[in-house]
Amino acid sequence: MNEERVLALAGVFQGVALAQQLATDGRCDETQYEASLSSVFRIDADSVSGVYGGVSGVRRGLRTLVDQFEDQTRDVAVMRMAITVLRLERSLSRNRGLLDRLREGIVATQRQVEHFGLGHPNVSARLAEIYASTLSTLKPRVMVTGNPTHLQQKANVDRVRAALLASVRSAVLWHQIGGRQWQLLISRKQCAMLARGLLTGSTLDNGG
Repeated sequence: MNEERVLALAGVFQGVALAQQLATDGRCDETQYEASLSSVFRIDADSVSGVYGGVSGVRRGLRTLVDQFEDQTRDVAVMRMAITVLRLERSLSRNRGLLDRLREGIVATQRQVEHFGLGHPNVSARLAEIYASTLSTLKPRVMVTGNPTHLQQKANVDRVRAALLASVRSAVLWHQIGGRQWQLLISRKQCAMLARGLLTGSTLDNGG
């Protein structure tokens, strides 16, 4: 496990943690949500941290990684969703047609981002549509549980799906740079240690 893989994995965990929070509370950290959504459109970034606009873009994901891998406040639902996303990405990688449709949808949505801005409900709705018509058709499906009130509101469900799409985008990146699922079993301590180091560095960089 190295820092780049930890950052990409943090992106996976951030997406599912945000989706879980939206499903449970109907809201989430907007800065981290927008950083996750931005990663969907940064196909040609020069570095892994560049995909998230810098390490601070995945602070939530790094904190979630530390919690999950140090066995202190493990959230079983988040862990289960993250593992499912990693398996879903493998299904996606074997389906060239769906992969092309997903890319085309993201490129088309980029124009909406330029017009409306990343945080606009239209952008979340479009990304949710892409998720539903591509990734939701594959197995395994990511199961999200939460407060029925929030899961009955279309705008909130759109944001949940958009966050999951961002999580899958990070899973694609993770696999591209050598991330493998077995590493989650044997490199947990190392992963948590690297995540802590990245969090500390990010805090110092931001003067906080």
